[in-house]
Order: sequence, then C-alpha cells, then structure tokens
Amino acid sequence: MFNFKKKNKIVDFDYQNIPNHIAIIMDGNGRWAQERHLPRIAGHKQGMNVVKKITQAASDLGVKVLTLYAFSTENWKRPEKEVNYLMDLPERFFNTFVPDLVKNNVKVNVMGYVDQLPKQTQTAINNAINDTKDCTGMVLNFALNYGSQDEIVTAVKSIAEKVSNNELSIDSISKEIVADNLMTADLGEYANPDLLIRTSGEERLSNFLLWQLAYSEFVFDDTKWPDYTEDNLKKCILTFQSRHRRFGGLTNK
Repeated sequence: MFNFKKKNKIVDFDYQNIPNHIAIIMDGNGRWAQERHLPRIAGHKQGMNVVKKITQAASDLGVKVLTLYAFSTENWKRPEKEVNYLMDLPERFFNTFVPDLVKNNVKVNVMGYVDQLPKQTQTAINNAINDTKDCTGMVLNFALNYGSQDEIVTAVKSIAEKVSNNELSIDSISKEIVADNLMTADLGEYANPDLLIRTSGEERLSNFLLWQLAYSEFVFDDTKWPDYTEDNLKKCILTFQSRHRRFGGLTNK
C-alpha cells in the first residue's frame, strides 16, 4: 500500500486509476550537476539511469504510454560538448537497456526529426525500435529532436499538400485530421497525455506537445530529474487521481 499525507489526511494510491499516457519533461540535470560541482554531462548520465528506473516503474503500474522529452529542437543551442554527449546517450542507453525492455515487453517509439540526428544516433534508435517491435506492453516514447511548433507546422504543410492534390477538401479539415497528421498519431487512442509531469520546479511547457496537452493534468515536481524516484512518480499520479477531469463540460470523467 502506498499513501501519503495531504492536508492532514492519509490518501491511498489507487492502482485502478493509473493515467494511460504520462508525459514527462525531464528537467534539472544540469543544475543537479552544478550543485555538486560536476560537469553538466554528469547530470545527464545520472538522468539516463533514472529513465531506466522510471520506465520500469511506469510499466509495472500499467501505464500504456510513457513519453519522455529527451532533446528539443532548441537544445542544439547548448554547448557543443554537451550536445555531442546527448547525441551519444541513445546508443549508451539502448545498448544496456534494450534487453530489459524486451524482457518487460516494452516497445520503443521515437518522435521528432530523427533524420537530422547524427547517423550513429539514428542507427541506435532504429535498432532499438526494431528490437522491440514485437513487444505489446507499454510504449516508451522518446521525443528526440522534437519541437511542438515545428510539429504543427509540418502537420499543416502535410494537410495543405493533400488539399492542393485534391485528396482533401478544406471543409473536411477537422481536429481529427490535424491530430492524424501529428507525430503522436501512431499512438492511437493514447495520443494525448492524461498527465504531464515536469521536474525541477520549472512551470512551463517548453514547446512540448502543445496540441496534445489541451486537456492534460499538469503536475510540477520540485525534484530535479537525477533525484526523481518511483515514489515521486506515484505522488504525481496521486495528485492526478485527486483531480476531477471534465474536459470542458460539467460531468466528471
């Protein structure tokens, strides 16, 4: 039994009310390292280990999709040494973790502009996707070289091209058509996160899933990502469980 005190009440964790899709902005790696007088890449290395633990925890809880914001289209602005290390991380991560993913029936998916990544990074990603393609459990969805505004622009261009080719009429463009042209379309009914978590105390979206988060619950955790634990995840889910989701209406869902 997992519980914690909230306003002097003991609140029990509901294992029957787990969000289907959790998205996490994994923030705080650099600051975690700097506080310990370590190079920023030390924070990313520790953060990679946390990804493994949280992936396992989410899978065990029955989460259907876990989306992790790993590298944004804006992150190229960081120092070259840090960017190079981040580009090496997928290979380091998947080489050590894919066997565990297969063992736990977790499928790897990657969304973003993968074709713009270094070849060795692309190879590591494609190998992980191929090695886990037959897994039918949780989808571990990495947002890598991803930016939501660019994603929406790409979707608009795709829709405009279909209109130009007379494959689609302007009047038939709908929210569903837009969603079908976004990078989360392959996630089907779980395309939109139920819960967004951002670590380290920052409270902004940073160009992440701007369309998909329209009715998601947001939970901001002060813990920096390298210190994030399964208990932190459960507390965030517990906060989610305390909310009443009405999706713009009056009836609780």
